[in-house]
Amino acid sequence: MEYVKLGNTGMDVSRIALGCMSYGDPKSGVHTWTLNEEQSRPFIKKALELGINFFDTANIYQGGTSEEIVGRALKEYANRDEIVIATKVHGTMRKRPNGSGLSRKAIMTEIDHSLRRLKTDYVDLYQIHRWDYNTPIEETMEALHDVVKAGKARYIGASSMYTWQFQKALYTAERHGWTRFVSMQNHLNLLYREEEREMLPFCREEKIGAIPWSPLARGRLTRDWEETSTRSERDEFGKTLYTATVEADRKVVEAVKEIAEKREVPRAQIALAWILQKQPVTAPIIGATKLHHLTDAVAALEIKLMPEEIQKLEEPYIPHPVAGFK
Repeated sequence: MEYVKLGNTGMDVSRIALGCMSYGDPKSGVHTWTLNEEQSRPFIKKALELGINFFDTANIYQGGTSEEIVGRALKEYANRDEIVIATKVHGTMRKRPNGSGLSRKAIMTEIDHSLRRLKTDYVDLYQIHRWDYNTPIEETMEALHDVVKAGKARYIGASSMYTWQFQKALYTAERHGWTRFVSMQNHLNLLYREEEREMLPFCREEKIGAIPWSPLARGRLTRDWEETSTRSERDEFGKTLYTATVEADRKVVEAVKEIAEKREVPRAQIALAWILQKQPVTAPIIGATKLHHLTDAVAALEIKLMPEEIQKLEEPYIPHPVAGFK
């Protein structure tokens, strides 16, 4: 395993992060394909054995049960001082007043709920899951600063938004002397590269670490275009991400297949090798519902793509509509 600093911080994270949206009570949230606790624990244990120390979840994942599963497993299997736990705030936890969003009230409430579920006194990275159009950014950034100063989070980050929004949040924090975002968890893969236009260059300039979600495009980059999986058949959000540019996307998938076959490696390793060479990507967040998903991800660290291979992978791409956070 390789370890790098997260953005401009001194914190060491593995170059592969385990996304824990796949782990949670299937009856407690919008995803019916998630793994329950008994099914999930082997993946968390295997990730640790492979050297992964970076675990990402969110309060909204399966009604908080993802945090509960991750918290219990890491408490049993890991040394808390060596691992990095990231979670998020924004989504609807209760369909009542103050049950969602990034108000001071919501943030202060949800950080305590997340810490209780994760069985820890602090999270290493506390992220805003989406932009809140109904709360002044000054209120959000001050509340996050206070969470850090209270010792409940070591660093703060953001996820999926327009670059101008991210810039506004950073400017607001700097103007008031508040804690600054150190990471951006954005939507990036070979089928969706719109983040290369503004967000990635901005993150490079500001020394922000990028930790992309869905680096394998919900598995589409790992199998033939016509093939499906249990998750792809049930993942309603995933169905909204890759439907507008099917013909071009199919050509990208075919290019991944061709290069993988020539190298005699699984396609996932090629797709992950591509994203790992993008700057300033720190650690792609992979989902794992089969143990080989983890070993393939770690093996991708050994693959160095040639310039002509990168060109072949990127050439079929055409502009995509913004997807993942609008």
